[in-house]
Amino acid sequence: MKKTTLFTLFLMFTGILSAQAPARQLDKQNMREGESIEYCHTHKKMVELLKDPAMLAIYEQEQQNELLNKGKDVAPKATVYKIPVVFHVLHNGGVENISDEQIYDAMEVINRDYRRLNADANNVHADFQGMPADIEIEFVLATKAPNGTCFKGITRTLSAMSYNGDNGNAQVNAIVSGNDVYNGQWPGNKYMNIFVCGDIGGAAGYTYKPAFGGTGMSNGIWVLHSYVGRIGTSSEGTSRTLTHEAGHWLNLDHTWGGNNNPGNTSSCGTDDNVQDTPTCIGVQSCAMNSNTCTTDNAYWGFDIRDNVENYMDYSYCSKMFTEGQRTRMRNAIVSSSGGRNNLWTTNNLQQTGADGNLYLCKADFYADRTTICVGDVVNFNDDSYNVVTGWNWTFIGGSPASSTDQNPSVTYNSPGLYTVNLSSTDGTTSDSEVKTAYIRVLPESSSIPFLEGFESYTSLTSQENWEVENFNNNNAFTLESNFGHTGTKCVKLMNYGQAVGSSDELISSPVDLSSITSAVTLSFRYAYRKKTSSDVEWLKVYVTGDCGDSWIQRKTLSGNSLSSLTSTTSWSPASISDWVTVHMTNVTSTYWVDNFRYKFRFESDGGNNFYLDNINIYPGSPSDNLVVGIAEEGEFADLALYPNPVDAEVNLRFTVSNAQQMVIIVNDITGKHVKDVLVNAAAGTNLVMMDTNELSSGSYFMTISNGDIAQTMKFVIQ
Repeated sequence: MKKTTLFTLFLMFTGILSAQAPARQLDKQNMREGESIEYCHTHKKMVELLKDPAMLAIYEQEQQNELLNKGKDVAPKATVYKIPVVFHVLHNGGVENISDEQIYDAMEVINRDYRRLNADANNVHADFQGMPADIEIEFVLATKAPNGTCFKGITRTLSAMSYNGDNGNAQVNAIVSGNDVYNGQWPGNKYMNIFVCGDIGGAAGYTYKPAFGGTGMSNGIWVLHSYVGRIGTSSEGTSRTLTHEAGHWLNLDHTWGGNNNPGNTSSCGTDDNVQDTPTCIGVQSCAMNSNTCTTDNAYWGFDIRDNVENYMDYSYCSKMFTEGQRTRMRNAIVSSSGGRNNLWTTNNLQQTGADGNLYLCKADFYADRTTICVGDVVNFNDDSYNVVTGWNWTFIGGSPASSTDQNPSVTYNSPGLYTVNLSSTDGTTSDSEVKTAYIRVLPESSSIPFLEGFESYTSLTSQENWEVENFNNNNAFTLESNFGHTGTKCVKLMNYGQAVGSSDELISSPVDLSSITSAVTLSFRYAYRKKTSSDVEWLKVYVTGDCGDSWIQRKTLSGNSLSSLTSTTSWSPASISDWVTVHMTNVTSTYWVDNFRYKFRFESDGGNNFYLDNINIYPGSPSDNLVVGIAEEGEFADLALYPNPVDAEVNLRFTVSNAQQMVIIVNDITGKHVKDVLVNAAAGTNLVMMDTNELSSGSYFMTISNGDIAQTMKFVIQ
């Protein structure tokens, strides 16, 4: 076989990771067919690493060592090597926080592939029948952290660094300092560290090939969350990325050689240093008839088609390693200079809890939901690890009050905060987990008309009526006692100084809308300023008709629609004119139930503070003192109608100096009256939202009038 510039053994580092340019340009040639990200960045990362003279020197020395063992079985046959694995899930509270089940599925896939237990290995092309190899390497989830702490082989770290994929070093540092198991280094010669992120620089996966030392935590594998396993955010077609990257981690190149550019004809002059993989240029799809390098093959003695079903190609039909690849990987794992040979030792398997001697070390559980309405059922799930044979549950306030089932279901019939206790055993060892005030049963539904002005509150978090979600574990919605619109109290989100991307929610208790027969209005007031004119922050209002199992967005205000005013210092409202009134009339009949709930979600762009007050829910159209305001004379100030064209709802915004009654009239293009809304006006900036779902597509005229003046605007319904 031909020699090639092969990137191989080294990684004597803990923090040398290449940072790519912020302005990312994706290489389409490095993508699989139909995908919008590059499949693998391993060789690109290696190129960057080799710019370091010290790394290059190690590489050149290891090249010589590798040539001495080329094609030889250094590792004894019939020996199965076990590798302790840790999945580090780096997430920002989104879909990238994949489930334990998705990780378990990924472990099943990689072990199946490396032990040749995949059924499709029997269906390779006829030219390669009998060649798929059992690598005799198994991957085992570690159960002990570096300090001996028992865990499930999975760590989770909440950090915006999940999406800073151009800096793998920063992602590792975030995990080191912020994960939920052990804060510190997870040595690369003790664990195969797998980093699951929301972005890894525009690739599906990458790693670094074996290196001298190999003790650094960065001696691991990065995988995009949607390329882990077959379930959850991933799929069957993306499930073998970890198999591919583990091949690189064990010293394999792509089948066409040491680069990330499949399809280059120049690759016919390079090689992967494996004798029984035909010379090729690589494919990006399942091109079964591909024969890209039509020369006699030294191993075969004749020209042979490309092995597109090889895990180290880019095809969707990968299903095999060859014996030559097996030899190369097993040599890498026993090499004294590659940083892999300590992983599988008896001592290390014991230290990392990957030796199979499992026991109960932690009782734990979770519920499918922790906030419910009266009479709802909660499904509890045992999450104890790592071996459990018995369970003893206690449910204060629940029915049943106790259970010995592994995963019981419990009904709660009275409002309150309830504690849950689980005692687990493996037959020898027992452990208990108590979660205080874990289940929140909401109060009985409030009747309408409903008014919330927060005046009776002493603390927002001590009340049963409101639930506060603080996803980024920073500032949250709190009770404010100095700046209310009506009275002195309101709700405040200290958004000034918050990190970009922070999200916070304020969630209501149930309100009974079952008596509604024709219409209902949800009104509220808010006060807000940007910090800079470029801030784009979001206020979103959601509703639910099933006590919170599912939420539908019903209102969105962002950017200048939320406010065009700025304040460079931490801002608070100083007058009534600082408040904006919003009326939502699109709470449709689907939500006219006895356990209606609503929530406010604020998404930060690093702007300024947000205040909320005077939440009203009442039958009919907007008609109380919260409603819209119009100017005394002349044209209506700050008048705006948006969006236009309209999809489902139209917003009317205007500013007036004093409160007064007004009417909003809608006529079609022929002048026929189709809708009107009678409202009372309040001083200041006002916002009215109208549901247009009952109107047909076409052009309409909206007239706003206070009896003395009227102003008409045209809008179009799509």
